[in-house]
Parts: sequence; structure tokens; C-alpha cells
Amino acid sequence: MNNDLFAAIESLEKEKGIDKEILFEALEVALVSAYKRNFQSPTSVRVSIDRETGEIKVFAQKKAVEDVESEDQEVGIYEARVYDPHCQVGDMVEIEVTPKEFGRIAAQTAKQVVIQRIREAERELIYENFTDRIEEVITGLVRRFEQRNVIIDLGRTEAILPVEEQIPHERYRQGERVKTYIMDVKKTTKGPQIVVSRTHTGFLKRLFEMEVPEIYEGIVEIKAVTREAGYRAKLAVYSANPDIDPVGACVGTKGSRVQAISNELRGEKIDIIKWSEESEEYIANSLSPAKVSSVYINTEGKSAVVVVPDNQLSLAIGKEGQNARLAAKITGWKVDISSETQYAEESFSAMGLSEEEGEDKEESAGSGELTLNWDSEEETTTSSDEASDTEASDTEEMDNLFYETGTDEGEESGEAVQGEEKIADTAEKNGGAAEATGSEGTYEEINHEKEEISEAEKEEDEEK
Repeated sequence: MNNDLFAAIESLEKEKGIDKEILFEALEVALVSAYKRNFQSPTSVRVSIDRETGEIKVFAQKKAVEDVESEDQEVGIYEARVYDPHCQVGDMVEIEVTPKEFGRIAAQTAKQVVIQRIREAERELIYENFTDRIEEVITGLVRRFEQRNVIIDLGRTEAILPVEEQIPHERYRQGERVKTYIMDVKKTTKGPQIVVSRTHTGFLKRLFEMEVPEIYEGIVEIKAVTREAGYRAKLAVYSANPDIDPVGACVGTKGSRVQAISNELRGEKIDIIKWSEESEEYIANSLSPAKVSSVYINTEGKSAVVVVPDNQLSLAIGKEGQNARLAAKITGWKVDISSETQYAEESFSAMGLSEEEGEDKEESAGSGELTLNWDSEEETTTSSDEASDTEASDTEEMDNLFYETGTDEGEESGEAVQGEEKIADTAEKNGGAAEATGSEGTYEEINHEKEEISEAEKEEDEEK
């Protein structure tokens, strides 16, 4: 029987990976419990198992006295010195009391206790093993479903994937192999509970370490990670070596590396950006894939205004503001995004200009310079030389027109006849192509045009 028991312990050590010494200690405790139960011994006993032969011995611990009053707890000094020659009165002496056989009941009790201790030892071993593996990626098989949680078989134990740690809209099938991130290991009455995740930012970081050798070797460093699991993620990378392109290393040839990680995450989009010590550059990079025109930061409030081209505004904000949210998370700055048109309008409003006035000033920007008089709070426009030349040429042309037609403000009645005669002469020279009625109509049109120009000049003077 001892040989069979010894062989069983050796087999358990190989199968379960539990140290043989732990099993021997568990068995000794179990035999003590079985001895007391079956032999009703009030004496303290100790069970010893020979590690080489498997021989079991039971020792009762008794007190050495001169006069024995209780044989269960005391022993005479002379009898005690047979077991321990140096024993003195009052010392505790171990006397062998091994029964010939424990019996079936004792063996059954010992078996149950041994099994319990083996389970406890195995659980403790699993706990210590997985405690050292927190924040690592582990692969397991989907075993079953408990409510909405997924139980994953890790071989020696099981892990739980809570519903809040699952990628949205992801479906799992029994027997499917999945990669998960060990988030926590807890001790419970039923043994260690291993909690895994597929939405943790550390999961994305570990996947890149496994896929990109430069990150694993420390050539490329991951500075920050943020993600909205199942939809989009951003990864900020940096390399101290100027000859290494950190973004290109993570993307891989034709995007092979990042595509493999995206497939593992069920098509999650991953933006890899270059980390920079300059806040403006880092914030501009964080809005990738959108292009940024300029960045204005406020270090006190740790906020930034990002200006993008009009056709890049929706891309910079992202679906339901997703790109902007992730940019704010990965940089730690409050980011406000504006298009170039919006920013220009806000700038004009801050200067005290209306939108229409701002548009007028923008249109005249090519021919004039906008200046603001903050004392009188009035706006003046300094015209260029081209505008002055244009007005002068218009006036000169009108004077020539009046001179040719023979009209003037002071001598309309007198010189009108001369004008008609000139026109009539011209008509006769041209073979009678012009008649008197035509010349009169021409005169009225010229006079009417002259009056309109005079009114326009008066209105300009009033405006000035």
C-alpha cells in the first residue's frame, strides 16, 4: 500500500506540477486527522512519512513525569529515556504508536483530505503563476458562455472575459482560439479568478510589441495609446535614432504589420502618429489622417485651437467627434477644431467687424490695406494708387465726352445748338445716316448720363 501511495504522489507531481514535498505534507496532515477520528486519541500526534520508502509512522507526544496520572498524555521518566536518553522531567517526548493498519475508514478520510490539499496547492500554484503574468497577452479556447460572459480555457485553469471587456459587436464561437490581455488575478473561495480583456489599451500595446521587432527591442518606443475598442485607436511612437522611422516601422511593408493587428481586433482602424516634444507638432500629428493648417495653444488652460482647411474639417472631427476625442486623450490637451473660414470669421468678429464688412474687407484686400483705428472705433481704408488712377481716368474721360458733345453745366442752352449743328454736319458727311431726331436723342442721353454721374459724386461726398 505504501508503495502504491508513493507512486501516486510521484505521478501527481508530474501531472499537476505540484512539488512532491507539498503532497507529503498534505498527506501527513490527513493521516493525523484520520488517526484522531478513528482511534479517539486526545494526545497530540505527529505522522511522519519516509520520503524514500514511503513508510508511515505515528508518534504520540507525551510529557515525561515521575508519577504517571494520565497514560494518554504522560509517560514515566525512565520509559521516556528509552526514546530520548537526555530527557528530563517535564520534557515532551515522542513515542511511536503506529497502529498495524488505519483501516478503510481512515484511508477514505485521508484520501479526501489529500485531494482537498492537492486542490488548494494547485490553486495556489496557478495564482502565483498568473500573478506574474499580469499585463501579458495569452491565447485560449472559448469554452462556454455564462450569461453574457465568455469563459476561456487556458489549459490548467479558466479565465473570464466580462461583457464590458469584450469588443462591441464581436461574436465568439465555442472552440475558437482568441487572444486576450490578462488584466487582473483575484483570489476567491473557488480558487484564483483570472480576468482578461480585449478592450484594454494595454492589449493593443502588447500586440504591437509582438508584431513589431523594433518595439520589442526598444528601438521604437510607444509613448501613448488610446482607443475606442472596435472602432478606432491612436498610437504615438518615437525613436531616439534619427535613422529610424517609427511610423514606418509600425506600419510595415505595404501596411502588413498594422493590418495584422487590425484583423486581430476585428477591423479596428489604427492611426499611428509620430510623438514630438513640441506640443504644436504633436497636436497636429494627433489629428491624423486630417491635414492641419496651424495650431494655437494656451499653455495656462492647456487648450489648443487647431485650424484645418475647409475640406478637412469633417475628417479632423471624425464620425461623431471620434477623431477629435482620441486626439484630446492621447495628447492630454483640450482641442478645439475650426475650419479656415470659421477661424477667419471669428477673428473678424473679435476685431469688431460684421461678417458683411469682413467679406468686403477680404474682397478689397488685393487693392487696399485694412487698418483699424482703435481710438475712434471707426474703420478706414487706404486705397492704392491704382484706385486713384481709375477715378482720375474716369473723370478725364467724362470731360472729354462732354467736350466732344459740346455740353456743359453752365452753358447747356447755348452750346446745345452748336452740338446739334455739329452732329447734323457729321450726318450729312456720312451720307445722311444721322437725322435731327437721332441727334436730339443723343443729346438727351448724354445729359441724362451726366446727371446720374453728378448724383453719384454727391452720394460719395456724403458718405465720406
